[in-house]
Amino acid sequence: MDHPVKLRLSDDLERTRVTVLFRLVLAIPLVVWLYLWGIVAVAVTILNWFATLATGTPWRAAHDFASRFVRFAVHVYAYVGLLADPYPGFGGNPGYAVDVELPEPAPQNRWTVLFRVPLALPAMLLGGALATGFWYRVDDQFTQIGGLLTVVAFLSWFAILARSRMPRGLRDAGAYGLLYGAQTWAYLLLLTDRYPNSDPQAALPELPADEHPIRLDVEDDRRRGRATTFFRLLLAIPHFAWLVIWGLAAYAGVIVSWLIQVVAGRPSPGLHRFISTYLRYATHVYAYTYLIADPYPEFDGRAGAYPVELTLPEPARQDRLTVAFRLVLAVPAFALASTYAGVAIVAAFLGWFAVLATGRMPLGLRNALALWLRYNQQAAGYLLLLTERYPHSGPTAEGPPAAPTPPVWLTPDPFAMS
Repeated sequence: MDHPVKLRLSDDLERTRVTVLFRLVLAIPLVVWLYLWGIVAVAVTILNWFATLATGTPWRAAHDFASRFVRFAVHVYAYVGLLADPYPGFGGNPGYAVDVELPEPAPQNRWTVLFRVPLALPAMLLGGALATGFWYRVDDQFTQIGGLLTVVAFLSWFAILARSRMPRGLRDAGAYGLLYGAQTWAYLLLLTDRYPNSDPQAALPELPADEHPIRLDVEDDRRRGRATTFFRLLLAIPHFAWLVIWGLAAYAGVIVSWLIQVVAGRPSPGLHRFISTYLRYATHVYAYTYLIADPYPEFDGRAGAYPVELTLPEPARQDRLTVAFRLVLAVPAFALASTYAGVAIVAAFLGWFAVLATGRMPLGLRNALALWLRYNQQAAGYLLLLTERYPHSGPTAEGPPAAPTPPVWLTPDPFAMS
C-alpha cells in the first residue's frame, strides 16, 4: 500500500560547481536552524503525545508545527546531500526541488502511540544506515560509519565538480535514504501511524528501466522456515568455505583475463564463463545467508537453480584503457557497495527477528536486501571484467534484461575451458 509520506522530485540534476564546492559552508545557517527547531519540535511532540493519548487524534497545531519541521529537514538534507541545487528557505514551506508530502491529522491507535519510541527503534536503526550512519567510540575517540546518504554526497561532490551534473543513480540512492528518514521522523513525531516503508521500489515516483547487462531477478514468496532461519549462519558455513576456495581460483583467472584483454583486446570465453559461474554461485550464497531466499543453494552456481538469479552478459570486447585501470575505476563503486552492505546487515538482522515471529520476510526488507545484492554483484562484475558497464547505484524498475552482446572473437581461443 502507498505510504502517506511521499517524496516529490522536481530536480533536473544540473548543479552549480561553485555552490557545490562550498556546500558545507553555505549550509551552516541551515544546520544551526534545523538543530534549534528540532529541540522545540521534540518538546511540542511530547505535549502532542499526551494529547493524542487522550483524544486518539494528534493536536492540529502540533501536527502542523512538526510537519513544517520534517519538511525543512528534508530540504536541508537534500541540499547538503547534493540531491538538490537551490538554497532552501528557512520556513519549511512546500515547493522545494526535493520535497515531501505529509498527511493531515488522523486518528491513531492509542497503543501504538503509547509505545511509539520503542516501536520506532528498528526503523531508527535502519534509518541510520540509510542516512548519516552511526557513531561509535574507540579509545576515547568517536568514529563515524558513513550512511548511504553521506557516502552518496561524498561521491557526488567529485562527480559534480567534474561534470556539473548529479549522476541519476546516486541521486536516486540518496532519495531512497532521505525518504526513509522522513518517514521515520513522521512516525516518531506522530504525523502518521504508518510504519516506514523500507522498499526501494516504492521510494521514487518513477524509476529508470533496468538496462544493465547484469541483472538480479527474485522469484520468492517470502515464506521462511523458522528453524533454518534461526541457524542460517551455521548452515551457510560449508558454502562460505567453498566460496573462498572457488574465489581464489576465480581471482587468479581474473588476473589472467586482465592480461589477455589488455594485450589481445578480447576476452577469453572460457575464463569469462568460469568467473561468471563463480559470481552466480556467490549470489546464491549471499541470497541464502541474508534471507533474500529460503532454499538451501547448490554448490555449482548453475543458472536457473535458485529463486534469486543473476543474469550475466556474454563475453564482449571492452575498452583496453578502462580494462587497464579497472581496479582504480572500481574504487568509488566499492565504496558505495560497502555502504550498501552496512544497510544489508541491518536489514538482515531485522528480517531475522521478523521471520522468527511471523514466518515471512517483510517485503520492504527483502527488496532492500535485493538492491544491495544487485549493486554489489554489478560492482563485482565490473571489477571481474565481465562487463564494462558501471553499476547503477539507485533502485531500478523491473524490465527485460539487456540484449547480450554477441561474441567478437574470430579465431580459436587457447584459453577456452570445457
